[in-house]
Amino acid sequence: MKISQKLEYACRAVAQLAKHHDGRTLTRLEDLAQREAVSSNFLVQILNDLRRAGIIESRRGKAGGYLLARPPATITLRQVVLAVDPTLVQASVKNEGESGPAVHHAWDQVSAKLHRALDQITIETLASPPGSSMYHI
Repeated sequence: MKISQKLEYACRAVAQLAKHHDGRTLTRLEDLAQREAVSSNFLVQILNDLRRAGIIESRRGKAGGYLLARPPATITLRQVVLAVDPTLVQASVKNEGESGPAVHHAWDQVSAKLHRALDQITIETLASPPGSSMYHI
């Protein structure tokens, strides 16, 4: 599976926000970019996508920054994917020809399983130290 750089950075950004989540403390763009070794110009575009999807909130001004809109345990990886790279979970197989319906059905099943797997991984899990959680797909 090929994960876009945009999606990877989005996951890293929300994981970083989850590590510092208390519902009120803002994280500055520059701090996020530095901690995750991401260009702040690219990161701001990603954060805007996440904000439009209701995953994060932003505050403007000198003391502004970003924070998760909800507790990390209530935000799933699927929500992040849909916010920044929805084509990852879309089956784009045509239903043409003699074998088309069977192939289309197979990819629909794979897509449904991917959706379920992404729904089971929360941002809280991404913010946990490696090895502290088990993923079951």
